[in-house]
Amino acid sequence: MKNLLPLVVIVLFGCCTPKQPISPVPVPPTIAISSIAPFEGDVTANFSLKVTLNHATDQTVTVDFATTDGTAGAGSDYIAKTGTLTFAPQTTEKTIDITIIGDTLKEADEVFTIELSKPNNASIATGTGTVTIRNDDTYIYIPVDGYITPETYTGYEKLFQDEFNGTQIDTTLWGYDIGGSGWGNNELQYYTNRPENAYLDNGKLVIQAKKESYKGSAYTSARLLTQNKRTFTFGRVDIRAKLPVAKGLWPALWGLGSKITQTGWPACGEMDIMELVGTNPNQVHGTFHWGTTPAVHQSYGTFTRLPTGDFSDKFHVFTMIWEADKAEIFMDDVSFFKFDKTKVGNAPYPFNEPLFLIMNVAVGGDWPGSPPATTTFPQQMLVDYVRVFKKI
Repeated sequence: MKNLLPLVVIVLFGCCTPKQPISPVPVPPTIAISSIAPFEGDVTANFSLKVTLNHATDQTVTVDFATTDGTAGAGSDYIAKTGTLTFAPQTTEKTIDITIIGDTLKEADEVFTIELSKPNNASIATGTGTVTIRNDDTYIYIPVDGYITPETYTGYEKLFQDEFNGTQIDTTLWGYDIGGSGWGNNELQYYTNRPENAYLDNGKLVIQAKKESYKGSAYTSARLLTQNKRTFTFGRVDIRAKLPVAKGLWPALWGLGSKITQTGWPACGEMDIMELVGTNPNQVHGTFHWGTTPAVHQSYGTFTRLPTGDFSDKFHVFTMIWEADKAEIFMDDVSFFKFDKTKVGNAPYPFNEPLFLIMNVAVGGDWPGSPPATTTFPQQMLVDYVRVFKKI
């Protein structure tokens, strides 16, 4: 046993020889983008979002970015932008400059995003930066001049009216059609019930068409109607409105027979008090539609023109006086369209049945065609009042 001791000592010392230290593996940084909420302003202005790395690195880091529409649309609310950010070694902060298009229109706050993608030598921690454009306008331009009709008429009493003097649209009187199906005319807008498409301002209803990507459509607008809330048979309708006249726009004030849910269109009857096609800004149409099925749809109508200017210059009053077996349409109390039962021939006559009112601004469609690049958005139809009377 004495001869083994030195051998054991040698073995023990050999097992405890120190090892060389191992260098830690560098951890790639993560990337994050900020969000901002600038005021819109009245003129075009630039703002910046920060993009940061959570720590420095000896490697070059790159990441792609691109703007994406939300309720704010590229071209009308901001300038679209794409690119690549490059962080040099030991650099931890860069900025993305974006351009907000200012205006003086009262509208809701709007949002778009900047999305990060394809990071190199890093990973993405926060990949979406939100830009909330805060509206700072308190008015839209509303002319004070234009034609006005009286609030009462001898031999008539009011059935219902809306002077739009409140702060919110009266939902006991007005509902909304919603969707982007083309509405039988290959229209391009998606109708919403959002406040940015229909709201009250200074005693006026504003129906606003916007250029924005929304649920598969390139434009949004609103279509208000009294269906299931107010219908009437015979009487006088006065609607005072200022119209958008840009190419590709199609504002309308009209009525549909309340039996549409039973008979369909055009058997229910359609009474167009006013339609304007943007290619003819000084011309409005009055038209009636009928027929047992769309395949045998018939219509009769005509138009009137302003001697000077166009229908965006000031307010005009569009009136329908409706009686049994006949109707007449006026612009500023001047008759331009007459219709009676003889016009339908042997077809069923649907215009002695109750109807409901509709107000809308369509974009594109078979009649006006698509808006050209020269048509700016948003576009508004302003309605000062809707008054419906019946004979006493």
